[in-house]
Amino acid sequence: MIQLSIITKWRWQYLALLLALCVLAYFSVQHWLGPQLDVERVQRRDFVQSVVASGHVESPHRVDIGAQITATVARVPVNEGQSVDAGAVLIELVPDEVLAAERQADIAVLQARAKLRQLVEVQAPVAEQALRQAHSNLDNASAAYRRNQDLFKQGFIGQAALDDARKAAELADAQLRSAQMQLDTTGSVGSDYAVAVTAVDQARAAAQAAHARSGYASIRSPVAGVLIAHNVEVGDVVQPGKLLMTLSPQGKTQIVIAVDEKNLHLIALGQKALVSADAYPQQKFSATLIYINPGINAQTGAVDVKLDVPDAPEMLRQDMTVSVDIEVARRAQALLLPIAAVHEADSAAPWVLRVEQGRAVKAAVRVGLRSGGLVELLDGLHEGDQVLPVAATVQAGQRLRVNATAH
Repeated sequence: MIQLSIITKWRWQYLALLLALCVLAYFSVQHWLGPQLDVERVQRRDFVQSVVASGHVESPHRVDIGAQITATVARVPVNEGQSVDAGAVLIELVPDEVLAAERQADIAVLQARAKLRQLVEVQAPVAEQALRQAHSNLDNASAAYRRNQDLFKQGFIGQAALDDARKAAELADAQLRSAQMQLDTTGSVGSDYAVAVTAVDQARAAAQAAHARSGYASIRSPVAGVLIAHNVEVGDVVQPGKLLMTLSPQGKTQIVIAVDEKNLHLIALGQKALVSADAYPQQKFSATLIYINPGINAQTGAVDVKLDVPDAPEMLRQDMTVSVDIEVARRAQALLLPIAAVHEADSAAPWVLRVEQGRAVKAAVRVGLRSGGLVELLDGLHEGDQVLPVAATVQAGQRLRVNATAH
């Protein structure tokens, strides 16, 4: 009985030892074969490199609406976001002051015309009659002077009487010249006539300005577009220089984005892009790159870029946030690998750890285009090659096993 107990005890010890040896052998083999890791495979397919950026919708230009006179707002018949036609009333002002100025200007025109008519119908005929009277007076004074000269020669009158007759003739001649000048000024080429005509023209111009100012009481849309800003309410007192509304004219729509300066060498005028509004991510539309700002923002390290949208969707709104995907290059059937599997990808000598016969082998590669987390391989690998991610904790030459679920 004692002997049987000893045999049973040794049997369990042998079994435990055998199990320990099996476990040790298993882990020794696992260690010799190396860790089991995921890998990336080199693929061949068409590849498009793109630059992705965000921005906003913007019209090529905007129209600021303001008042040209100081007045009180009587009515605002439009709302922000509303589409308006060219000539549509945007703001109506209380017109009392401009209407009064208009009536005053019209009265000034009537007064100037009356003065011109008075000059032509009254002053000119009176001046003409005065000229005839001056001619008659000069004829009489000249005849009297000649008679007195004869009488003086005959000794019938003295020197004083002759001098009085001469002075009377000279005065009549001066009065004739004055009457002639007075008539000339009232004629069609005279100064009084010119002054009167000028006064009429000035009054007419002032009346036209007053009529134009009366039109300023209704502020109208200069072009068709969408009202995107509204800074005025009924009862406000507006004055020239104050911004009241902002209008986005109908026409071209543009996208303005900020591109990181490190991508500046990739973009060029004429490149195509796909755009989606953040509010409608499933609705994509086309755009074309038309402008690259020559300067770079020193604070953000970005360059402003503009794209034309030839066929803007109806859902697009001013200042709406959008995402832009600019196609900068395309390769047919390129060899591709996730950039996360390329060591020192930004250096002059990038490399990878390729799996060859159960070992990690360092291989130099030459890379090309990059986009969407992928990199184009120009040299160093072939389609189907297995490559370890950069994050894998293995060294070149180390044994390893590929995970059976690796893609």
